[in-house]
Amino acid sequence: MSDADRGINWPQEIYASFKAWDIRQVGYVPDAGHKQLIAACLDDPEITTSVLTTEEEGVGLLAGADLGGQRGALLMQSSGVGNCINTFSLLSLCGFPFLALVTMRGEWGEVNAWQMPMGQATPKVLREMGFLVLRADQATEVAETLQSALALAFEGKQRVAVLLGQRLLGAKRF
Repeated sequence: MSDADRGINWPQEIYASFKAWDIRQVGYVPDAGHKQLIAACLDDPEITTSVLTTEEEGVGLLAGADLGGQRGALLMQSSGVGNCINTFSLLSLCGFPFLALVTMRGEWGEVNAWQMPMGQATPKVLREMGFLVLRADQATEVAETLQSALALAFEGKQRVAVLLGQRLLGAKRF
């Protein structure tokens, strides 16, 4: 039985975890993979959402959230990880906790050649920048993986990225 057949709504599970962990700020660049989660956050008056023009703005947004005593998360696509490399140094130098949820491209079933280079490099780039990298490829893995990531980020004061694999999201066809 597939995850879809089991009726697992993993974006809703992520949103519920955000609420349970008191995530108050969510930065995002519009992305189809995060569409349902973004909509849930936009509808919640207790979560401040910030649409970003580029992903690296989210690094500063979440550093500021932490300085202001709030928890936040950055939602982005793997192609946006490369945009953040310089700003990721702020996180390690200042010791900010950080949570990124990254929808993957450039892997399983990808048909857009432009997505391949960064999609393949994303895990390594994040590790080289000091992130703990966790991954979910099935809907049944999302909730547990996210709980681990939230604990590592906000109790362990770590930089954590959860990669939401293309098997989970489904390959895009154009």
